[in-house]
Amino acid sequence: MSTRVHLPTPGLGTPIVLGTGQAKPTIVHLTAEYSPFARTGGLAEAVMGLANFQVRAGADVVVFMPLYRTVRDHAPDLAPLGRAIGVDLGFRTEEVRFFREVHPPRGPKVVFVDIPSAFARGGIYGEGGRDYADNARRFALFSRAVLDAIPRLIVGPVLIHAHDWHTSLALMYMRSYEHLRERYASTPTVLSVHNAGYQGHFPASMLNECGIPPEVYDFHHLEWYGRINFLKGGLTFADMVVTVSPTHAQELRTAGGGFGLQDVFQWLGSRFTGITNGIDQSVWDPSTDDQITARYTIEDPANKARCKAALQRSFGLPQRRKTPLFGFTGRLVTQKGLDLLLGSHRIWTLDAQFVFLGAGEARYERALLALAQARPRQVGVQLDFTDRLEHRLMAGADIFLMPSQYEPCGLTQLRAQRYGALPVGRRVGGIADTIEDDVTGLLFDEFTTASFDHGISRALARFSDPAAWTARMRAAMRRDFGWERAAERYDDVYRRATDLARRRR
Repeated sequence: MSTRVHLPTPGLGTPIVLGTGQAKPTIVHLTAEYSPFARTGGLAEAVMGLANFQVRAGADVVVFMPLYRTVRDHAPDLAPLGRAIGVDLGFRTEEVRFFREVHPPRGPKVVFVDIPSAFARGGIYGEGGRDYADNARRFALFSRAVLDAIPRLIVGPVLIHAHDWHTSLALMYMRSYEHLRERYASTPTVLSVHNAGYQGHFPASMLNECGIPPEVYDFHHLEWYGRINFLKGGLTFADMVVTVSPTHAQELRTAGGGFGLQDVFQWLGSRFTGITNGIDQSVWDPSTDDQITARYTIEDPANKARCKAALQRSFGLPQRRKTPLFGFTGRLVTQKGLDLLLGSHRIWTLDAQFVFLGAGEARYERALLALAQARPRQVGVQLDFTDRLEHRLMAGADIFLMPSQYEPCGLTQLRAQRYGALPVGRRVGGIADTIEDDVTGLLFDEFTTASFDHGISRALARFSDPAAWTARMRAAMRRDFGWERAAERYDDVYRRATDLARRRR
């Protein structure tokens, strides 16, 4: 169960300068997803948005992510960073290479970790609706390989910022193996929890495969009801922990909202906080967006009507200017409140139109396609997600649906408000933190169809008064959801993690 690294040939022995080498630490993000290279949900965009903002603010930033097949769809020309290394994890050795884009754009330096046995596959986490059976080892290898690459690729001190369960083991390895403890003794660590509903649960038989020392497989660290819990391990070894909205941080400390880890979140005390995600407001701006039918502004939103007509056409719906058009985009999963949508008797009897964009669980895909077939003049469904169509949906929709069961932060309600599509959302997590009820959207409380239908009724009552609706549209479009507002809070988290690391020495 040792974790040794071999350098078969010279190449990574001398650092390749990805960092500045200055005293200020390079921020190193470890992530399973990063937009546009690999994306299944909000994780990819959240990490990308934060990393880009940090670069614009003057920080030196390096992002490590796996080299999936999807990476080459966006970055066909890659250059190796040194030669291959061999990583021993458990009782097997894996060959690992590191790559960068030949002509990288401005922004964070992205390093792709090439482990063909783990990531040269058709999917990111699985295929055909099933997870890969070896996901535990896949992401353990990624985490372990990055720890060996950092001192070879980056000059000077670093701060390691891991994201979600996929990279949580890196924090455990740093504190559990003697040579890594010495190497990273003064390195501050931060773990971001983007979605605690996904924790990385695996059978205890994977301990050896993942190089997990038996002494940390206990109630205080990685053990969880007889299984390994990657996220729990990351939480217990991180210096600081962040989730993606203040309200969700409170929810995670409760039995009803902690996904079984509420005691750990409570134990973290002041080392755990919530910082609301942002969006790139230069990309999500209807006054400059070249992906929508017609641009419009807060002062003159008239062209939103042209965007609405174009969205109706693209989904095969009649172009009816005064008919309320509801939009939904996201993963078709239980968390997003699809059961409320499909179970509502109110909304399916309305004289209204609905467009759905996104893929997910087969049962929801089938149900929505059946609705579109039964009500072709009211319902349009597009399962093949594209960024362009998401922009057009935000620009064309009157009302945006977000009846989430839980929502750590959510990005779509931020975009919707910027485009004057007022959200109807459940008052949880980041939705509660980013929508001002009856000002920039409409909120409801209970996860029931009755509560959801009441929220819909409130939205329609406002929509029936054009002057009142336009005033709310403009209020929503004025909202500032840029990353700048989170800057001071992230700086504080990093400072506190650095102080804790210094005390550890």
